[in-house]
Amino acid sequence: MEVAIAQDRLGIGRYSASLAAAALRDAIEKRGNARLIVATGSSQFEVLEALTQLTGIDWTKVDAFHLDEYIGLAMTHPASFCGYLRQRFVEKVPLKSFLFLDGQQDPQAVIAAASQAVTAAPIDVALVGIGENGHLAFNDPPADFKIREPYHIVELDEACRRQQVGEGWFDRIEQVPKTAISMTIQQILATSKIVCSVPDRRKAAAVAASLQGPITPDVPASILQQHPDITLVLDQGSASDLSAQWIHLAQKI
Repeated sequence: MEVAIAQDRLGIGRYSASLAAAALRDAIEKRGNARLIVATGSSQFEVLEALTQLTGIDWTKVDAFHLDEYIGLAMTHPASFCGYLRQRFVEKVPLKSFLFLDGQQDPQAVIAAASQAVTAAPIDVALVGIGENGHLAFNDPPADFKIREPYHIVELDEACRRQQVGEGWFDRIEQVPKTAISMTIQQILATSKIVCSVPDRRKAAAVAASLQGPITPDVPASILQQHPDITLVLDQGSASDLSAQWIHLAQKI
């Protein structure tokens, strides 16, 4: 695992976008097309903004896929990840295709269609983050590390739901859905290149546990230690609980 530490969120966004863009360009050059997984949440604001402004990517040759979505939430809801992605990414670049996870449709039908599409060919790069509870996508602890299906229905724990309130997506925890469709851990790990962007001091404990601790379902993002090509992109706050050794080894950007 490579670790890079930026001064701030803007630095995270620019560097993460540059890594993703390089992987997309490489795939297009080698194969004629590229496939991208896109995350949401506040950690991805600057990443997606920077990515959509980069030149030299032929977006008409890129198929993109949705990482997770609440069950039962309309696309017009302010917290909908479908709406988030449409506004911040899909409407800004001329993608070949984008697969939305529609939270208002039958979840099993959505999962079946999304699973068929995402496994049709290898995924070149995934943009992901780490939750305050260490979750990866909406795989809250204890996460299922063994399930092989590409997407599944998950129960959101209280810490995850409180994070959504804390970030301002909902006014109170009772409004946060209790279930979601999420890409599975194994499907995320099947991606060739992972760019994991994690800003803010409130994520520091989860980052340290994911990077320095044992690989355990109780810290879902710890499984990223097993991936052969991942870059963890942090800022000063999210890196603040790392050991001196990791701080020394990290690339400063």
